[in-house]
Amino acid sequence: MSKAVKGAVIPLNAKKVEALTKVGTKPGRHADGNGLYLITGSGSPWWCLMFRWQGRRKEMGLGRLDAVSLADARDKAGEARRMVANGVNPIEARKAEAKAREADATNFGAFADEWLKGLSHGFRNEKHKAQWAMTLKEYAAPLRPMKLGDIGTDDVLKVLKPLWQSKPETATRLRGRIERVLDAGRVKGLRQGENPARWRGHLDALLPKPEKLRRGHHKALGYADVPGFSASLRASESVSALALEFLILTAARTGEVLGAMWAEFDLDGKLWTVPAARMNAKREHRVPLTPRALDILRKVEKVRNGDLVFPGLRRGKPLSNMALAMTLRRLGLDEVTVHGFRSAFRDWCGNETAFPREVAEAALAHVVGDKAEQAYRRGDALDKRRKLMAAWASFLEPKPVAIEPKRAANVVPLPKVPA
Repeated sequence: MSKAVKGAVIPLNAKKVEALTKVGTKPGRHADGNGLYLITGSGSPWWCLMFRWQGRRKEMGLGRLDAVSLADARDKAGEARRMVANGVNPIEARKAEAKAREADATNFGAFADEWLKGLSHGFRNEKHKAQWAMTLKEYAAPLRPMKLGDIGTDDVLKVLKPLWQSKPETATRLRGRIERVLDAGRVKGLRQGENPARWRGHLDALLPKPEKLRRGHHKALGYADVPGFSASLRASESVSALALEFLILTAARTGEVLGAMWAEFDLDGKLWTVPAARMNAKREHRVPLTPRALDILRKVEKVRNGDLVFPGLRRGKPLSNMALAMTLRRLGLDEVTVHGFRSAFRDWCGNETAFPREVAEAALAHVVGDKAEQAYRRGDALDKRRKLMAAWASFLEPKPVAIEPKRAANVVPLPKVPA
């Protein structure tokens, strides 16, 4: 083992750093080598890089020990030394970078991104958060490089008008999101005056009302035709056909079915419990299972390859929404949407049964009534819904077609004899 050179700096290590930062340790400057020091004394220990610039000694702080580890401090010091070697003062470079960040923070894009991060807890789920981020990045792209204080009504209209006719729902949501970002910017002192994205008393005078542009509800197959369609689904043994029939039988949403996990099912108890995290209303939803629904589950269980009930082609991934849509198209229903089967179920409940409205709405996992009414209605009417779903399943059962016997051409029916 070679002997240490007298006067050479012995680099720090984790154990030394811990010992140097104990309570009661004398203030000091502890070298790690190449100009990097750990400064201890009053307050939190911090890292410092000493270097020479144009013949003068400079000191550059690299952060406090509780935020910057020894390894991170060495990386920062190395980067600063490389800048010095290339003729750049790292202290001035850092100041310029901070100014650039500060300037960018007043831009719509950078401000919106940071604002969304702080708003994360307010979203229903990650998908909802991603939709906000996507619309503010893609559809509001012309606004992103603009200063918050410079955005006016014409700028907002340039973003909204191309979408207002072709994608009215998207345009309406985008307008509201732009309005909220600009409101947040005003609160932060980054803009003044009226909000150019405000609807009432402003954009409502310049754009058609959203109600006139909406395309209506999801296109649905009439409930009288659903039994025939269910019979067509039964002729297929594909996972997508089974998933679609299961969706119709349970009146569930697409995401609830495609994301279904085996752990959610009690086959003996004939019950499917969808956790609150996967429901729109963030409430646990119990779905009674009919014999045909259980039969579908037993069929897919035979080819089970993981936790998902209706897996896609890629292991660990569910079927895609497009798989169900393509099943509709293969069976000749190009204009019908998967979500429309929930409408068909609700129409059947209202027109063909005497079940109370509350029971039908509970089957669809809709929240009924105001907060006071909801507080008193704690149950989910499971027993009543079992009867409702059993009636729905019975309605969906393929009906045998009565065939009238053919009569020979030369056979003449006898006249009825009076009694």
